[in-house]
Amino acid sequence: MATFKTISSADIKTTRSTLNQLIDFVEEDVSGSLTRKKYKVFVTGTSVSGDPGVTSSIYQTVFDQDFSLQTSNELFDLTVGLFKSSGAVLTASSGADINGKLLFPSTSLMMREKVSAYNQFTQELLGDNALQFTAPFGSIVDADKIDTALFMNFKRLFVRDGIKRETFAMRMYRSASAAQKAEDGALTAAGQTNSFRYTSSGSIILTDVGAASSLERSNYGGDVGNIVNSSNTSETLGLIFYQKGIVVLDVEKICSGTQLISGSINAVGNSTGKTPVSSNLVPGFITSASMDDCIDHFASVRFGSGSQTFLTFQNNTQINSTLIFCRATADEFNFSSNPTYTDANDAGRIVVIDESQQGTQKAFSFVTTIGLYDANEQLLAVSKVSRPIEKNDEKDLTFRVRLDF
Repeated sequence: MATFKTISSADIKTTRSTLNQLIDFVEEDVSGSLTRKKYKVFVTGTSVSGDPGVTSSIYQTVFDQDFSLQTSNELFDLTVGLFKSSGAVLTASSGADINGKLLFPSTSLMMREKVSAYNQFTQELLGDNALQFTAPFGSIVDADKIDTALFMNFKRLFVRDGIKRETFAMRMYRSASAAQKAEDGALTAAGQTNSFRYTSSGSIILTDVGAASSLERSNYGGDVGNIVNSSNTSETLGLIFYQKGIVVLDVEKICSGTQLISGSINAVGNSTGKTPVSSNLVPGFITSASMDDCIDHFASVRFGSGSQTFLTFQNNTQINSTLIFCRATADEFNFSSNPTYTDANDAGRIVVIDESQQGTQKAFSFVTTIGLYDANEQLLAVSKVSRPIEKNDEKDLTFRVRLDF
C-alpha cells in the first residue's frame, strides 16, 4: 500500500519567469503566391455584358510554406485600411446616401471595406472605431495622423504572450522597381509596370529601438511602441502593440510618395476584368485597386523575394511555476510498498537484507517516483528522478518538484 505524507503550505512556492524565443520570417514567405492564402469573400456586380466583376479578399494570411500542406504554419495576416475622414476617402467619395453611408464610383474599389478594416483595428487597439492612429502614439499633430495603414497581425503561435520590447526589426523597400519591363502589358508610354514586381534596392530598416524608454500604453491594446527608421530614429513610421502582436504602419511614410505605380489591376466595367493604372501609391493606387491588389503589391514589391530574413523579433512566454518541496525525514519512507520487498513465506522478512544481518542492518529503500495526490487520494501528477536514490534512517531527503504552466 502506498505511503502518503501531507504537504504543508510552507512547502509550496510559486514563481514566474519569462522565456524569450527568437522569431524570424524570410522574404519568400510573404512574396510567394503559394505561401499567401486569399479568402475570396468580396464580390462585385457586373455593369456591362461579359464583365467578370471583381472578387477579392479582405485580408491575406502568410504561411511559412505552401499553405495547402498540412505541415504549414500561419505566420501573420496582412491587410490595408483607410481612415474614414482621410483625404483619400473624401476625395474618392461621390457623396452619401440618406443614411450617411459614403458612396463611391466603380473606379474606386472596396473603399467601404478598407474603411471598415481600419475601424476594426482602432476598435480593437484604441477602444473606439471613431479614433485615428497616430505615430508617435498619442500625438496631436496633424502630420502624425495615419490616414492609410498597412496592418500586420502576427499569429499567437509566434507572439505567445507578447513581443519583447526593442527586439522588432523589419526590412522594407520604399520604392518599387524602376526597371523598363512590360510584364503586365504596355500600360504606360514608357512600358513601366512595377505594381507587382519586387525591387532589390532602396531598403530601410524599421525598428522599435527606444521603445523601452518611451513606452506608451493603450487601455485596450496594451503596451505600445513607436516604429522608427533605424537610420533616422526621429522619423516615426508606425506603431507596434506588443501584447496584441499587431503592427500598424503609415503607408504614406514607409513608401515613396512621388514614384508612379503602374500596371494592371482588377476592375469592373469591361470584359477583361482589368484596367491599367499609373499613379502615385496614395491615393491613386490604394483607392483604385481591390484589397487583394493592394496586399499583393505590398507583399510582392515591398519585402523582397529572396531567402533572407526580412522580419525578426523575440517573443515573451510567461511561465508560471509551482515549486513543491517533498521532504522525507530520517524515519520516513525507509520501507517499500512493492510486494517483492518482503518474503511472505518467511514472516515478512525484508529480502534485500541478508539473513545473517537481520538483527543489525536496518531497512532501506530506493526512491524512483514521487506522486502528488489530492485530498481524495486521486493521483494528479507524477515526477521521476534521474536515478534511484537510497533512503535510510540516516538520511533526510528533500525533492523539489516543479510544475510549469
